[in-house]
Amino acid sequence: MSELKKLTAGLLLGASIFGFIQHSQAAVTVSGEVRNPVSVAYTPGMRLLDVISQAQPNHNDYWLAAGWLHQPLIEQQTRLKVGVLFDLKMLQRGSLLNNNVALASLAERLHEYVSNLPVTGRKVANLDPVALEVNFSHNYLVSDGDQVIYPPRINQVTVVGAVAEPCNLPYQAMQEARDYLDNCPPLKEADADFLWLIHPDGTYKQVPIAAWNRKDGVYAVAGSTILVPVRNDNPDLPTPDLNEQLAQFLATQLLAEVAP
Repeated sequence: MSELKKLTAGLLLGASIFGFIQHSQAAVTVSGEVRNPVSVAYTPGMRLLDVISQAQPNHNDYWLAAGWLHQPLIEQQTRLKVGVLFDLKMLQRGSLLNNNVALASLAERLHEYVSNLPVTGRKVANLDPVALEVNFSHNYLVSDGDQVIYPPRINQVTVVGAVAEPCNLPYQAMQEARDYLDNCPPLKEADADFLWLIHPDGTYKQVPIAAWNRKDGVYAVAGSTILVPVRNDNPDLPTPDLNEQLAQFLATQLLAEVAP
């Protein structure tokens, strides 16, 4: 069996086991910064507010970073993770063939980093109970085994990617996202033209940061992750979607303090 097939099989098996465990619970859970953590028996037609209202999230918690782990998205996000890992392995091997040891080492470290991240099934949603009550179209149906997690507020910004090592930096209100790189300098193997800003609500975007394309007024909120992308413009290394897909996968993660 090829290495890629072994990797794919392992990840799919892990996701299947995770899904089976969640399915066997026959419940939807709400935990974290709530008055009443609950595990509610699942019934068809159940919606987010049906379980969130029972848990009564604290009014002073950090709803922006709350996560809904939705079982139907597990398979899709497993494929996404496999694709990112495959591209990183391609980048590593191609870099070695081109005698670019530094880029190969970076790709290997990122491969290990991504390998250790869980497939969560996170779905982007506004989990403010009031917003769900007034906007029924956002009060989505839940699935058996879903989890909703409300984290405590975190006053830091994390920088990952083409840096010597991940950095956890103090959050500074109204600080440009690019300015966090002053305290976590990119490697020479980084793409110097852009970064990816991943908000704690699971949304993400590409931010121009070079002198020729710089966009001002882009701020990181508390709990954000900044991905410094890898420079992968070598036509002999066909991984053009690596950085965007890596940002997409990182956006499925919860804050470290509340990861399941």
